[in-house]
Amino acid sequence: MIATVKVTLVRGLYCEDDWTANIELDEASTLAQLHDAIQMAVGFENDHYFSFFLSRTDRSRTRQYFHDDDESIDSKTLKNIFPLPDKQSLYYLFDWGDEWVFKISKTRKSLQQASPGVTYPRVESESGIKPDQYPSFDAEDEDEEDDEE
Repeated sequence: MIATVKVTLVRGLYCEDDWTANIELDEASTLAQLHDAIQMAVGFENDHYFSFFLSRTDRSRTRQYFHDDDESIDSKTLKNIFPLPDKQSLYYLFDWGDEWVFKISKTRKSLQQASPGVTYPRVESESGIKPDQYPSFDAEDEDEEDDEE
């Protein structure tokens, strides 16, 4: 069965705009597969460590982590995670230096049968402006060089 999750950008080093995507994927998808789906949707280079965590807010100190160390990202599925415990939200943390944080929630859309000919995961809808993982500072550098001359 196909589930729809809402992925909302919460913060990140170069976060300037709001961005949200609804992603359809199999409810048997692992957190590692959800990571890949988010990377595809946001268009980041998949070049940093990541984890998922449950907490009240994205900045709560009390967190239950899912990461590679305990292999939980390869064993926990969307079906295992949702519904979330009371007063808890699921977050995806990518690149611990730049701290890209996304909130993951299940939409109200009911589970669907996979549509013939459709490749999952897929972005069902998107709003806002995708963040730029590595913004180009070349134009600013050129302006500074011109000022020095």
